[in-house]
Amino acid sequence: MAKLKITETILRDAHQSLIATRMTTKEMEPILTTLDDVGYHALEMWGGATFDASLRFLNEDPWERLRTIKKYVKKTKLQMLLRGQNLVGYRNYADDVVDSFIRLSIKNGIDIIRIFDALNDTRNLKAGIDSCKKYGGHAQGAICYTISPVHTNKLFVNLAREIEDMGADSICIKDMAGLLDPYNTFALIKDIKAAVSVPVELHTHATSGLGSTSYLKAVEAGVDIIDTALSPFGEGTSQPSTEPMVATFKNTPYDTELNLDALNKAAAYFKPLREKALESGLMDPKVLGVDINALIYQVPGGMLSNLVQQLKLQNAIDHFDAVLEEIPKVREDFGFPPLVTPSSQIVGSQAVLNVLLGKRYKIVPREAKALVRGMYGKPTIPISDEILNIIIGNEKPISVRPADLLEPELEKAKAELGEYMESEEDLLTYVLFPKPAIDYFKYRKLHKK
Repeated sequence: MAKLKITETILRDAHQSLIATRMTTKEMEPILTTLDDVGYHALEMWGGATFDASLRFLNEDPWERLRTIKKYVKKTKLQMLLRGQNLVGYRNYADDVVDSFIRLSIKNGIDIIRIFDALNDTRNLKAGIDSCKKYGGHAQGAICYTISPVHTNKLFVNLAREIEDMGADSICIKDMAGLLDPYNTFALIKDIKAAVSVPVELHTHATSGLGSTSYLKAVEAGVDIIDTALSPFGEGTSQPSTEPMVATFKNTPYDTELNLDALNKAAAYFKPLREKALESGLMDPKVLGVDINALIYQVPGGMLSNLVQQLKLQNAIDHFDAVLEEIPKVREDFGFPPLVTPSSQIVGSQAVLNVLLGKRYKIVPREAKALVRGMYGKPTIPISDEILNIIIGNEKPISVRPADLLEPELEKAKAELGEYMESEEDLLTYVLFPKPAIDYFKYRKLHKK
């Protein structure tokens, strides 16, 4: 029985979940050496939406944030979240982009890369895992946890085995909607620990109110690492709070042995940032409570709030319940994808259209057609001929890995970027987010000291 390790999410998922990824590098900088002294297993601080938000809303270079954090954090591993072949963007990128992005991420300071695919299609993890290993990083393969008639613990155990066989250094169960309950967590972790020999990490959200108790049972079942967020940015749609978890396991065989003085100092630092976010309205009290609808409809909290907004804009909020009932039906039609970016947005939008137009699949957005066509990967179960016919007619879904259909992208992008390219990193930024990148490069030029 080894001590429990903790990955701290306050620099990435915590503020992504509670304040739309708006924490700036300047706000992080003064507390980085203290965070480094806590004794965490890792600091999750990059990837996910941080890349997009830095460029689009904060006028920051995301690569500069990584280098800054690396400058202060000397003892603790730095971790990022990668959406498989989507990297930190919203489409599949060619393998040359994946390889270059991972090489530069590791060169600039990333130690651990958590790689997931929205459909749990392991073909979309392979290029990422291979590149991460090639450049000396720790490749963590992640499984998106979800509930459906076909998502059994056995299916997740088989995925874990497959990901370990691909060369992953550790496995993460990524429960993005907070759907895991304590006793199933115990069973799932037990089964996965028995099936693989690499470390197992659990990531959940406190959305449904079950996060902390699920962590307790996970630890009893032998999980190696859990993800938590310092209390000013913990709970609600974020992760369970770090300090109560540390207290829970104190003086037990799982004692985290974290430095409590450094932990308290770090928590105290973030409290005014929380107050500021609440006062400005950036942090909405709605995201801080328990949302049991996450369990009833298996819809992540962020997706629910987006649906409400979408329906309000169309003066159709009275259709909310009908849309919630339609979501599981669309999800079943589409082969039971886990509801995580981008599949959650695709399924949600289609459900709204089906209800508001009074006829199912009268209008099918481009992304929904692409999902059914196999352009995001392989669904958990094959999509029925009836649905295929309604959505893509006589077309046949693809059977190859989606990225096999892509030409290399970097050389062409280099020609397009021209004068704005000051580094290799700039080229990757442009490929991932062309318009926000150019806007930022113009801003940078204007504000050069």
